[in-house]
Amino acid sequence: MTKIKRNAALLAASAAVLSLAVPLTTATASTTDAPKPPPLDWTTCQGEGLDPRQECATVEVPMDYAAPHGKKITLAVSRIPAENPEARRGALLMIPGGPGGGSLNDPSGKEQKLPQEVRDAYDLIGFDPRGYGRSTPVTCGLEHGDLALTKLRPWPAPDGSVTENMATAQRMADACARNGGELMRHISTANEARDLDRIRAALGERKISAWGVSYGTYVGAVYNQLFPHRTDRIVLDSNDDPDHTRVARGWLAAYETGAEDNFPEFAKWASAPGNPDRLAEKAAEVRPLFLRLAARLDREPIPWPGANPEELNGNVLRQTMLDSLYDPDRYPALARLILSARKGTVPPAPQGPPEAVLQNVVAVGAATMCNDVTWPESPAVYQKGVAESRAKYPLTAGMPRNAMVCAAWPYQPQEPAIRITDRGPSTVLLVQNERDVATPLSGALKLRAALGRRAVMVTVDSTGHDAYLANGNACGDRTVSHFLTTGERPARDLYCDSGSGGAQDAG
Repeated sequence: MTKIKRNAALLAASAAVLSLAVPLTTATASTTDAPKPPPLDWTTCQGEGLDPRQECATVEVPMDYAAPHGKKITLAVSRIPAENPEARRGALLMIPGGPGGGSLNDPSGKEQKLPQEVRDAYDLIGFDPRGYGRSTPVTCGLEHGDLALTKLRPWPAPDGSVTENMATAQRMADACARNGGELMRHISTANEARDLDRIRAALGERKISAWGVSYGTYVGAVYNQLFPHRTDRIVLDSNDDPDHTRVARGWLAAYETGAEDNFPEFAKWASAPGNPDRLAEKAAEVRPLFLRLAARLDREPIPWPGANPEELNGNVLRQTMLDSLYDPDRYPALARLILSARKGTVPPAPQGPPEAVLQNVVAVGAATMCNDVTWPESPAVYQKGVAESRAKYPLTAGMPRNAMVCAAWPYQPQEPAIRITDRGPSTVLLVQNERDVATPLSGALKLRAALGRRAVMVTVDSTGHDAYLANGNACGDRTVSHFLTTGERPARDLYCDSGSGGAQDAG
């Protein structure tokens, strides 16, 4: 594996840690009051393993769009120019997932999987969102223990208590307020969408196309809502529920159904004859085996030197389960952890991203989720939700309805979250795996309904997070590539069957 691929994998894993009609005021409705950015000054990108064609630049944007002539921050932007200038249509913006992820190196990475006709037609554009990576960065300076996945995702105590989660939320929020600086208040989905329009303007494009993945689908939908006549061809891949009253709180809750949708696929794999990591003879035996082991580890954790936390407990096992359901290629790691734990042993401690990177990812993710919408502050709200969730969805043990850092966030949202509507041009193609642990089909259907006539949706008979050119299938990939190349979408929603490789009407 090349260094760029290893780094991309680490950053994708760290971004997955947080993954996750109301009019605007006149002062924040658009970017038109901000000075027009100058043309970009492209230079050689820093970093190893990059395509030599990739160029980098910076765009200056207002830190606060309500004060467009005030303090500025910078956004790091990259591109690989269209490979056939005669066929060039424009720019294809890669909107990363997260919140707390970037796409700056994607033109050298995953974008090279795009078909030749797409790479011929578009400049491939990556960027680091405000607060992240090579853009003006933020950090919360969290304690090492609070960077554990089982802290960042709010797993309750073995008995279901949320007391420790509330204390963790307060400690993390205090650190973000103390160390994050003024920019922490201005990191939000709406401001990222406004930043995208500044990037579009700096590129000199009248309209821009985009491929948004995971959280990037919500960013893309918000951009399309705020700037509908500046969008060309928009692909939203692995789609978030756009409920503007809950936003990331709803995305967290979606893990309940996401785990239930996906665990049966792991169970079938883990019980297949000939599998060297086989856990049981029948698929129906895998779920109770997992639940029994998690409960045992709640009572009797196994020391795990070098891990964070330094023990394999029930919640670490549950979090590993969620991580593994993102991609069937991760099933063996989960099965081997289960096999080791049943013997009272552990594998080597997993390697995480560098702590400085994780600190940055977590800060951007926390700021985005907490600044988008107000979360409840009452422990009773979370305790009730956790109890209900544990009873109905035992795989996730109440975590999806528990308190994150936002329960103690010191700042109020500066504007209402953007409501996605069906008003605007019909320029959107949604692609969605049928079984997705992080952005389940049930949430994607809500985005499809909100967009109405503006969108067409392709549902793919596949398992895992990220569909197009990743965990989807050939039918879905063909449909998206054809849209990007020609602008032609299916006449109606489609279902891409994995068996025949063909498409049929979804209705």
